[in-house]
Amino acid sequence: MDDKILEKVYKPGRYLGSEYNVVRKNPEQIKIRAALCFPDIYEIGMSHLGFRIIYGLFNEIDDVCCERVFLPGEDLEKIIHEEKLALSSLESGSPLSGFDILGFSLSYELAYLNVLKMLELSNIPIFQSERGQAHPLVVGGGYSCLNPEVMSDFFDCFVIGEAEELAVELIDKVRAAKSRAAPRKELLKELAGIQGIYVPSLYEVEYNHDQTIKGISPNDRCAPRRIKKRIVSNLDNSFFPQRWVVPYVQTVHDRVILEIMRGCPNACAFCQARAFYYPYRIRSKEKVLGLAEALLKNSGYEEISLLGLSCGDHPKILEILHSLIDSFQGKDISVSLPSLKIKNYIKNIPFLLNSVKKTGLTFAPEAGSDRLRKSINKDINIHELFEVAGNAYKAGYKHIKLYFMMGLPDESRDDLKKIIELTVEIVRLRKAIDGKLGNATISISSFIPKPHTAFERSPMNNIGLLKEKRGYLLSALKSSGYGRAIKMDFHSLEKSFIEAVLARSGRKGGRLIYEVLKLSRQDQGINCREGGFSPKNTQDNFNFNLWVEAFKALSLSPEFYVNRAIGENEILPWSHIDISGK
Repeated sequence: MDDKILEKVYKPGRYLGSEYNVVRKNPEQIKIRAALCFPDIYEIGMSHLGFRIIYGLFNEIDDVCCERVFLPGEDLEKIIHEEKLALSSLESGSPLSGFDILGFSLSYELAYLNVLKMLELSNIPIFQSERGQAHPLVVGGGYSCLNPEVMSDFFDCFVIGEAEELAVELIDKVRAAKSRAAPRKELLKELAGIQGIYVPSLYEVEYNHDQTIKGISPNDRCAPRRIKKRIVSNLDNSFFPQRWVVPYVQTVHDRVILEIMRGCPNACAFCQARAFYYPYRIRSKEKVLGLAEALLKNSGYEEISLLGLSCGDHPKILEILHSLIDSFQGKDISVSLPSLKIKNYIKNIPFLLNSVKKTGLTFAPEAGSDRLRKSINKDINIHELFEVAGNAYKAGYKHIKLYFMMGLPDESRDDLKKIIELTVEIVRLRKAIDGKLGNATISISSFIPKPHTAFERSPMNNIGLLKEKRGYLLSALKSSGYGRAIKMDFHSLEKSFIEAVLARSGRKGGRLIYEVLKLSRQDQGINCREGGFSPKNTQDNFNFNLWVEAFKALSLSPEFYVNRAIGENEILPWSHIDISGK
C-alpha cells in the first residue's frame, strides 16, 4: 500500500502485508491467483485458524499464489471512496478484481453485510448473476454455510464442510477451466460435481402461498439433489500450517493456536458447531507435540493454545499437557488451558491448577437448573463444579466465568433464578478458604435455534420477552446481596435477533441484507458499519433501526423466521444440505 495512505490511517500495521512468515511467490510461475477474504478487521481475521489453514494450504501448491484481504478500517474505507481506489490484497497490493478466486470466510451471520461491502469496495458485482467471464469466482466457506441459502444470491459456490482436501480439487478444476478458457457456467457445473460444493444458481426454490418453502430442486442434471458435507477423515494426515504468520499488531488471539481435535462426543441440543465438525476425530499426541514444537520455533510466540470443541474429551489430553509443560519449562513458554470438562479437573486438580497461568477459569453450565440442563442434553455435574471452584480458590484463583443462555425451550422463571443461586454459591465457596468472597462473571446470551441442531424448528423468544427475562435476572442478582462479587454481562438482544433471522431464513434473507446495505448508504453515506455487523463491535455500532426499515421496505416479517415453531412437515431452507459426514 502507498506510504502516503498508510500515514493517514489508524494502525497501519494492519495493511503492510510483510509480516514474518508471509508468503510471496514469483508471478511468472503462477497460474492461479487466490485471495482469502475475511469479512472483518485484520485483528479478528488473523485470529481465525481456518483462515490460516487455507492460506498455508493454497501456498503449498507451486503454481498457486494466495494472498489476504480484510475488511478495511473506517478510515481506510473512506480514503478508498474519496480517492476512487479499489480494495486490494496485503501481499502485493493487487485489486481483488484481478484474482481468479475470492474465498470468503463465513463464520458469523452478522458479518454477512461485510461481504457485500467488500465486493462493492472491490468494484465486483455484488450479485453472482451479474458477474461475467472476467470476474473472480466468489466462494464461501465456514460453518455459517450450513445454511448457505441466505447468501446464495451473492456467491458463485459454497464449500459445505471442511476444506483441506476439497480446496485442492477446486483449484484443479479452476486451473483446467482457465487453461482452455471454459465459460463460467461450464466451470460452475464442473464444480457442482465435487462432493461438498454447492452451486446455488443450479437450484430453484418454490414457495407456497404462505411463504413456506414448497421445494428446493436442481435445475441441471449435473447438480446433486442433496449436497453432502465434506470431512477430513484423518487429522494426522491433513495439512496444518507450521510457518505461522506473525502480525505486527496485537490480534484478538495473539498466540499460536493448535487444533487437537474436531467434532465432539457430546450432543448438546443447541450446538451448531458440533453439526459442522461431526464426526469426532482426534489428532494424535505425537502429531500434536511435533506441531507445537514447529509452530513455536517458527513463530517466536511464547504462548500456545490448544483448540477443540471439547478438548477434555481427547483421550490423551492430560499426557499432552504434561509433555508440553515439561518441554517448555525454563523457556518462558506458557500453555493456555483448553476448555476441559469438570471431571478432568477433579481428577487432576493439583497438576492443572498449578501448571497454567492463573487468568481465571471458565465453565459453561448453559442453564441454571439440573432439569433444564437435562432438557438441552448438557452433561455437567454441578457438585463437581463446586469442588473445582473450591480447589481453584485454594490454588490462588480469584475469578471464575460462567456462560449461560436465556430463552431456552421450556425455560421457567425458576430456571433463571437458579442461575443467580448457582453463582452465589460459587463465590461464597472462597469464604471458607480465606474469609473473602470470590468473584464471578455471568455471561448470558440469548438462545438462537440454529440450523442442523435438535432445536432447529423451535421458536426463539421475542425481544420483549427477552427484555423481561434480562430485567428479572438483574433484579434477582440485586436481591441476592452479592452484586459486588458478581458481574453480569448480556449479549445484545437486537444483534441476537438479527443473527437468528439470518441463520434461519432462505434466499429472501439475502434481499434483506442488500436492502440494509442500500439504506446504510442513504443514512450514513459510506459508513456501512452503522448497518451493524462486526461480532466485536459494541452496541453503539449496531443500528437495529436500519434492519427494521429493511423489513418494512421488503414487507418481510422477522417473526416469521424467528418467533414461530416450524412444523415437522415444513421444508427447511437448509433441507438440501446433508451434514451426516457419510
